[in-house]
Amino acid sequence: MTRPLSALRAGPPAPRSALVFLHGYGADAHDLMGLAEPLAPHLPGTAFLSVHAPEPCRNAPWGRQWFPIPWLDGSSEAEARAGLLAAAADLDAWLDETLAAEGLPPGRVALCGFSQGAMMALHVAPRRPEPLAGIVACSGRLLAPDLLAAEARSRPPVLLLHGDRDDVVPFAAMAEAERALRAAGWTDLSTYTMRGTPHGIAPDGLGAAVAFLRDRLGG
Repeated sequence: MTRPLSALRAGPPAPRSALVFLHGYGADAHDLMGLAEPLAPHLPGTAFLSVHAPEPCRNAPWGRQWFPIPWLDGSSEAEARAGLLAAAADLDAWLDETLAAEGLPPGRVALCGFSQGAMMALHVAPRRPEPLAGIVACSGRLLAPDLLAAEARSRPPVLLLHGDRDDVVPFAAMAEAERALRAAGWTDLSTYTMRGTPHGIAPDGLGAAVAFLRDRLGG
């Protein structure tokens, strides 16, 4: 049984498209919802939804987590894997419900994840039967890359963003994800390096995301 997820929402009541934000470890939905205001003028008719992860964060009880991280919270690798699969099922069910509630087909909905949220986006979207409009994965990594080719059911467009000074998720994770995605059959795939940027989203990275999303959602 999946756990119900809650989300913040901004935008028109009858949208032409939707952008779903997935926050990082120890944050919550409010963390990325602030991006809706600067993005809205570039994505008219788009609803912005930011999802709260399903669990309180073990390391930061005031925040949330999608799944535990062994080297941060002392969990086991088995717990982390089980948490990932449970959260993936939760998010998949939430997406089905949200698509129906917003009256949108999958091809009009994109995901934008940061850090652990990027990991969730890259894990869940390819395993859905119909491709979403796109994935913006910022400062994350591709989990279980060896399983992707066998488990992928769709190959939505992907933009990978990463700061070259990231001291939380290594910058090398972007190249590793790119190689694994291409090996699994991705063709609509691009990367963008945020020069001099630590673990975060720089203005130039946000600009690259805007260009990507305008192409996939319309502007």
